[in-house]
Amino acid sequence: MNSPNINQQQQIKLKCTDILLKCLMIIVGISGCFSVLFGAWLAHGGQALPVNVQSSLATALQYQFIHTLALFATLVWLKTTKPSKVLLAASFAFVVGLLCFCGTIYIKSFFELAVIGKLTPFGGISFALAWLLLALEGKNNF
Repeated sequence: MNSPNINQQQQIKLKCTDILLKCLMIIVGISGCFSVLFGAWLAHGGQALPVNVQSSLATALQYQFIHTLALFATLVWLKTTKPSKVLLAASFAFVVGLLCFCGTIYIKSFFELAVIGKLTPFGGISFALAWLLLALEGKNNF
């Protein structure tokens, strides 16, 4: 009696995971596109900004590009192996890092909201946590 119910629960869980991975891949696409377009703007139109603001934005952009690629690689790893809670957690940590580190630098730079800068360290910690989770997954399953 339990077998069909368990099978149905597993199918629902796999379907939810697929939807989640699809959403995360959309985030990768949007973040990558933004990185390219914003990088082009910063290289040309952003030259009128003060040097310290340009430097902050360039740092955020560099981190966004690198961690967008890392998120992409993590999602590919997730898609090609059995579902892993550690890789899924790493994916979420990369997204939190993108929002809290890069996003807050962008907002702080353009809108002069200094208070939002308090979130930036949480983004950096999220990036570091994501990399550690990848190391853990590699140690356990590579």
